[in-house]
Amino acid sequence: MHSKIIKEQNTFPVTLSNGLRVVCRKREGLVSYIGIVVNAGSRDEDPEHEGLAHFVEHTIFKGTDKRRAWQISARMEVVGGELNAYTSKEETMVYTNAPAGYEERALELLGDLVTSSRFPSPDIDKEREVIVEEIYSYLDNPAERVYDEFEELAYKGSGLSHNILGSPESVRKITGTDCRGFIDRFYQPENMVLYCVTPLSDKEMMRKVEKYFGEIPSVKVVHDRILPPPMEHFDVKRDHGTHQANTIMGSRAFGRNDERRFALFLLNNYLAGPCLNSKLNRELREKKGYVYAVDSNVSLLSNTGLLVIYFGCDPVNVSKCRKVIQREVEILCGDTMKDSAFEKIKRQYCGQLLASSDQIENRAMSLGKSVLYFNKVHDISTTAERIMAVTPAEMREVAEFIFSPGLSVLTLT
Repeated sequence: MHSKIIKEQNTFPVTLSNGLRVVCRKREGLVSYIGIVVNAGSRDEDPEHEGLAHFVEHTIFKGTDKRRAWQISARMEVVGGELNAYTSKEETMVYTNAPAGYEERALELLGDLVTSSRFPSPDIDKEREVIVEEIYSYLDNPAERVYDEFEELAYKGSGLSHNILGSPESVRKITGTDCRGFIDRFYQPENMVLYCVTPLSDKEMMRKVEKYFGEIPSVKVVHDRILPPPMEHFDVKRDHGTHQANTIMGSRAFGRNDERRFALFLLNNYLAGPCLNSKLNRELREKKGYVYAVDSNVSLLSNTGLLVIYFGCDPVNVSKCRKVIQREVEILCGDTMKDSAFEKIKRQYCGQLLASSDQIENRAMSLGKSVLYFNKVHDISTTAERIMAVTPAEMREVAEFIFSPGLSVLTLT
């Protein structure tokens, strides 16, 4: 393990009688971080309601049984805090941060939102147009658009293929009744995790949590997350009239519970992680000057995933970049890295984990997501230990699994 990664305190989730899992961590400081992670995202929408999960995330703040929209937005802001949310393919998070001492205010507000949200038509109508403008803004950004269009092709024939935002047409059809139905279906105790990182003791926090969440009725939640059909290989170019070419090369991976994920994380970081010494950054940018940006990303879901490599360049360099990337992945599949070099890339990755540990809000959110998906806390030290245990042969085997079927390609120009 990296010498400076210190094992964090043990943190175990507590399950309330209604099924809500709660994870608390006492941390001395001036700010408290409290949020709810819901096991529901765009993958859980009905086909006729694409964009609904994201729409709910926007409009959950538009009113409850006892608060109007302005009262909700002001509740944390008047004490210098923040209330926010985001949506992904399989999760929605509603979260707060505020000066220490306002934990009960945050809990009461979050409880009100997930149990009593109403979706008044005038506010819904206004927010609908805001989201449509967000969609158009995203469509005007090819460096972002290419990711979603790649996923549409990679997950064709499944609920994962559509954009999280939906389309202007689908969003304009969403009603307040649809929103309330999504809340009633998925925002239930057994389908959520509440995380609290505060200066208060676990005992103090649990007493407050019980007050605002302990009496929520328990309702059974059923997910319909069917394994996507096998990915059909594709090589697609789409002309959108842009000056730069934005390309993604990628392949299907396994789900987030697969034990090979640590070798995959290491492979991804080595190949085109955030550091300037990543393999593809050196080859494509530093040595050749072909690209202005190159990176790779792993997105693992409950029963599937993707590894994608993105690069942006002049259109005349696309084929050259593809050849370099193909050559490098073939090397990773065919050669087992020497132990000395492998130890360096493991220690670099663990060092990056250490640097990221200063981002307290992200660590707090990770607590909630870890419990949601694994029912236990996977902290930085745990991840570092698993990374340091990966062998060169294991990384080569994962490279073969990911890359041997061939990389699919999408280029937007």
